[in-house]
Amino acid sequence: MPELSPAVQDALNNGRPVVALESTIISHGLPRPGNLAAARSFEALLTEAGVTPATIAVIDGVPKAGLGPADLERIATDESVIKVSSRDLGLAIAAGRTAGTTVAATSVLAARAGIRVFATGGLGGVHRGFAGTMDESADLTVLSRTPVTVVSAGVKSILDIPATLERLETLGVAVAGYRTNRFPAFYLTDSGEDLDWRVDSAEEIAAAMAARDELGETSALLIANPLPPERQLDPALHARVLADALAAAESAGIRGKAVTPYLLEQMQRATEGASVAVNLVVARGNIALAGQIATAWSARQRGTR
Repeated sequence: MPELSPAVQDALNNGRPVVALESTIISHGLPRPGNLAAARSFEALLTEAGVTPATIAVIDGVPKAGLGPADLERIATDESVIKVSSRDLGLAIAAGRTAGTTVAATSVLAARAGIRVFATGGLGGVHRGFAGTMDESADLTVLSRTPVTVVSAGVKSILDIPATLERLETLGVAVAGYRTNRFPAFYLTDSGEDLDWRVDSAEEIAAAMAARDELGETSALLIANPLPPERQLDPALHARVLADALAAAESAGIRGKAVTPYLLEQMQRATEGASVAVNLVVARGNIALAGQIATAWSARQRGTR
């Protein structure tokens, strides 16, 4: 069970809306020093909407849901902070490490804390060339056994998106597009892949959460929230940069876990920071929607008491 901040504990005790936020976007996903200001703005976005933010991280071996100002600053500025997935949590806790939590680790800790809604940027997924590397994010299997509602902008286009959707189906993770029938690709509004389910309001999502609870579902509900088309990375630029980055990775012999950070670094450099700006738009849009879902869920729960 993670240690809850007083604000998070009070909100959960009194049935008020809470949204979990991951911390690897702060520790490893955004460049310093702007990452700290971004982290503060993410929390402020929820607070201003009447929702309690619960940024999740491990601090000196203590898993926490809801970070104080000093802990948030440490996650953003301390270069010794590591990144942990769900499999690493026990080891990091025992070793007394300080760590940003991935989607998988954040989902596990949010569920243990009783937080039902979690906002992230994009999920991990099945990597390109999976047949040769067997490289698949732990996010997928963890979501198959973790009952949280996750708001994301799909997965990054550097991944194998059709294969990722197939894996989500196999693993029993429900996926619905928010006001769309197409799966987004993080930087891009539309991956070209169709979705079976569409939801058009936070209340509809809360109703689906309640129905899943009645059925005893123990997997995640993934809400795919696309960028507005006018805010996406220019598709032609994206296609060119991605092709060049994939070719460069192949030429340099980069394999396995090293591929994703390499491609993202190349994307940031080649787009002259435009990909970072889109990353921030993605995160804020997902956080805003997650706040609406948590609010609708809270209202629904109060109404059934």
